[in-house]
This record gives sequence, C-alpha cells and structure tokens, in this order.
Amino acid sequence: MRLVLLIVVLLLGLVQTLDAQDSKQPFGPDFPNLDSDAVGEWWNRLPKQAKKARLLVPRNEVVAFAVYTHDRGVLKLTCQLYPLKPDEPREVHLELRPDSESEWKTVQSQPVIYPGWSSHFRIEDWDNSKSFQYRVRLGDLSSFEGLIRKDPIDKDEIVVGSLGCNSSRTPGPRPKIVENLLAQDPDLLFFSGDQTYNHTQHTYGWLEFGIQFREVLRDRPVITIPDDHDVGQANIWGENGKKAATPAGPQGGYFYPVEYVNMVQRCQTWHLPDPYDGTPINRGIGVYYTSLRVGGIDFAILEDRKFKSGPEGKIPKMGPRPDHINDPKYDRQSVDLPELKLLGDRQLKFLDAWGQEWQGAEMKAVLSQTAFCGAVHLHGQPENRLLADLDSNGWPQTGRNRALTGIRRVWAPHLCGDQHLAVLVQHGIEGPMDGPFGFTSPAIVNTIYGRWWHPADEKPGPNAVLGSPLPWTGQYEDGLGNPIRMLAYANPVDRSDETQRADGYGLVRFRKSDRSIEFECWPRFVDVTDENAKQFPGWPMSIKAQDNDGREIVGHLPELKFENVESPVVQVIHDASQEILYTVRVQGDSFQAPTYQSGVHTVKVGRDRPGQVVIRKMHTKQNTSGMVVRVRL
Repeated sequence: MRLVLLIVVLLLGLVQTLDAQDSKQPFGPDFPNLDSDAVGEWWNRLPKQAKKARLLVPRNEVVAFAVYTHDRGVLKLTCQLYPLKPDEPREVHLELRPDSESEWKTVQSQPVIYPGWSSHFRIEDWDNSKSFQYRVRLGDLSSFEGLIRKDPIDKDEIVVGSLGCNSSRTPGPRPKIVENLLAQDPDLLFFSGDQTYNHTQHTYGWLEFGIQFREVLRDRPVITIPDDHDVGQANIWGENGKKAATPAGPQGGYFYPVEYVNMVQRCQTWHLPDPYDGTPINRGIGVYYTSLRVGGIDFAILEDRKFKSGPEGKIPKMGPRPDHINDPKYDRQSVDLPELKLLGDRQLKFLDAWGQEWQGAEMKAVLSQTAFCGAVHLHGQPENRLLADLDSNGWPQTGRNRALTGIRRVWAPHLCGDQHLAVLVQHGIEGPMDGPFGFTSPAIVNTIYGRWWHPADEKPGPNAVLGSPLPWTGQYEDGLGNPIRMLAYANPVDRSDETQRADGYGLVRFRKSDRSIEFECWPRFVDVTDENAKQFPGWPMSIKAQDNDGREIVGHLPELKFENVESPVVQVIHDASQEILYTVRVQGDSFQAPTYQSGVHTVKVGRDRPGQVVIRKMHTKQNTSGMVVRVRL
C-alpha cells in the first residue's frame, strides 16, 4: 500500500515536469513571485544589485548535488539541478559502478520535475552489503559523482552528525564545518530543518545549502527534513494541513500554496524511506514520517510540526504574541486542552509500531525538528526574557508526554535542532528525571535569532552535574511546567563576533557493544584535527541506552535464560494498567527485567519483535534473584 501511494504521489508530481516550462506562475496568480529565481523565464530575471540571474551557473555545473538513503532493499536518491533553459536535456540518468576500474552502467533514467528542478530515483532489490560509486548525469551537459556506502552493520560505533539552522544572512561556504565532518566521517548526516531561510525562494536556498555541504553529502546517507523557514513561515503549527492566514502561523496551518509546500518536501525528503502511511493530509499536502536503519541503529523520523495545533484562538493570549507567555501567574493546565494535538494520532500509531519492530536493529533513536521542552530563557536579545514559547514541543503538555513516553519505551534518545541553542537535557514525564535524553544541536550559523539558558535566580538546580564548568545545571521546570534536568548548554558569548555566537554542530556516537551513547558538541570554527581541539564546555557526555528510562527501579522479575537465540527482543507489560513499560533488544543469553511498580507483569520475547508470552509473575519490591525462567525460541 505504501508503494502504491508513493507511485501515485510521484505521478502527480510528474504532471508538472518540464513540459510545463511555460508556466510562469506555477503556484497560482495569488503568488506570482513565489520561487521567482527559478520559475518562468528565470534566466531573464535580474536580482537586485546583480548583472545576471542568481541561479545562472555555467552549464556544465547544472547538476548541483545528490542525497540518498537505502534500507530494506530499496535505494532512494534525489538529484538536485539548477534551473534549466528550454533547449537543455530534460532527463537525468543514474549510473553505477562497483569500483573505479569498472564501466559506468546506467540503471535508471528519470525526468526533471518542475517546479523544484529535482529528479528522483528508486532502485529495488538493493544490495546494501556493497558500496557503489554513482553518477547522476544530465545528458552530456553536466554530472555529479559520489559514493553509495554499504551499510556499516559491521562497525561497533555508528556516528551521526546532527545539524540545523543554516542562517542565510551569512551566505557563502561553510568550509570549517565541512572539513571537520570529513575528518570525523559520520555514518549518517541529520539536518533537522531550516536548511534555508530564503522563505519565498526555496529553490535558491536549497541549492545554496547543497553547494555548501555537497562534499560531505555526496558519499553517505543523509536525512534532511524541512522546518518552518524552509516552507516560508516564521513558525508553523501545521494543524493537519489547514490554510494559514499569515506566514507567522499561530492560528495553525500552512500559508503558501500546497504546490509550494509539496515542492519543498519533495526536494528535501523524497530520498527518505517510504512514509509509514503516505496518505496526504488536508488539501493534499504530503507526509514523510518514516524510519531508517543505519548500521543497526533504527531512527524514527518524525514531523513534529505537521499535525500540531496552533495556539491562537484556542488559549488566552498571555504575552506579546499568541505563542508567547509572560504571565508568571498563569494556570499551566489551562493551556493544555484535551483537543490539542502535538504529534497527532497517526504519528503516535507509527511510534508505537516502530517501537515493537526490531529487525536489523540493536538500538533506536528519534529524530525531529524541535525539542520537547522550553530549555530557553532569553530570546532574540539578552534582555528579552520569555516564560514560555508555544513553538517548542513542550506544548501542549499532554501531547509532549505521550511522545516522550513512546520514546522512553524503547530506551531511545531524541535528536533535534530549531532552538538556536545547543542543550542536552533529560526529560521528566511523571517525575523530574524519568524520561529520555534530548540533544538539541547548535545553529550551524547563529546570526538570525540568539537564545540563552539563563535562570532568573542564577542558581543551579538540584542534582547539578558534578564537576561541570557550567554554572546552571540540574533539575528545573520550563515555563510550561515540564520537568527537565539540564546537563549542558552552549550560550552565545558575543553575537557580534562570529567565533563567539555558539555556532556549531553535534555528533552522536552509538556504541552497540555496550549500548552507550555519547553526545558531542563542536564549535563551528574549531579544527578537530588539532589534538587540543575542544568542544563546547560541558561536552562530551555519555549515557547508556537504558538511562533513557529514568523511572525508579523497585525490583526485577525472575532472570530469563535464552536458548537457541542470543540478544532477543524483550517486552515487559504491567498487567493492571496494560502499559507496555519497554520493548528493547537485550544483550547476551540472559536478562533480568527491571520493573517500576509492584504487581503482575507479562513478559514477551521474540527474535525481532515481542513474541509469545513467557512469564506472568507477581512482583514485589524484593529482588527475585535465584529464580530463572528458560526461554526456548
């Protein structure tokens, strides 16, 4: 069904191929200048203070870059081109070869889609145990080459580069970040959104981003997900696709035409694995939430803006804007209305299904645009203190807690961007530190909107990080009442100095042998090849996967001994509440399941997903060591 929906969406897009070149206003008469750098007779359009169109490059450079992923036997690759002239080729060829001694072999040809100027390839029966050189070629005019890496399943440590918020106010190359990433050689790149801030000129902005990073994009899998600025909005509460009244968006919905939103998503997300449920939302806006396995780490990719309710008209205005709260006496529960959505029912269903499927996975992680808390005090300027920002995933609180419960259930960390402030927190759900860890990467270039973590009383919280160079760590509540433990943050020191703005990127290292996760946070201008190179103060920091469930352990169920299988999937259910406490892949041939409350528990075990009922036992606060249950699979 997913494949059928994907083909339908692609065919609908192909209706707008270059046969529609004469369409000077592809987004309708109400938006005649939308994406104007790249539509209609773009080559005759002169931008301000320039003698030629911004996207008029030498014709042997029109194939700009490519991004890809592969999983479950399917390779998906997007080739991004500069705008083409009417007399230039309209078809891109994907060529492969296993090594430099081989001949290039054309495996597929696809048309260029207009608007957007992208071409998309899907290859089934993909053998991810081998690496292949690839080339995308536009006739004899232009080409781009890279490497499709084999899946690094044999590596113990899988490294993810986490980046976002690429300010367009500082154009030009990003040489030091690219050099550092090439030296650190991550297995996967994750760009969490705001790849461009060129609101109404996405094609220009997306090409600018691709050229900046193409040397590191070309030879490893890449996840790019658009955020509010990518689709031309200051903020976005998608509200299942309704029409927004303004680009500010607090009433909910998308402001720009569906065709523009879908173009942005097609260029940035088509290369991801097929959506879990590809049914479009209202007005025909597509979805892309899905999962990707790289090297035995299973990443859920969420759209935390698409279904979220907008605040305007739903809750009282308590600040200068509908999405800002500055009244310290407001009732926090009054803004957490039962009808409000965060991830939405569809994505919660996906998160539940993903959490129970462990084929090819040893550890899990969740990726999305923004943080599940408001770990920021100062916004825009140091003197602008804000109590609560409803643009974060800290609101609505019930939706936030449902999402974090699903993430905790698989002992996964959460990676995101958007906040322009790097932080590492442990979330609380029912209690102060009972939830998963969340790592927000710094802005790649932090010139648009600075943010700071700066408690008003300038005091550390309880359970502060011992030995931290940072003064304000420990347990706090955000302005919405959500409990967090602040572990590390990277405040700007001087925003007038680009070396002191806290620009940078994150690295996350997943080590399968001991189920550890290390968070690194690197300043933009550091040289990682220098043995004295330092991360932001407070980093690196390491946890174990099990730490993402911070509930107090009150005891353990009888030890499980596994026969005919090693490291199976174990699910523990509390019978009285019917709550799935966790579903995880354990290590070795035995496991003693921790529990968090007394009562009868059901344990299910399987090779790659929870299977048969193994044990139902009364549990007390006494450890049950000495009791062993043998499980034969």
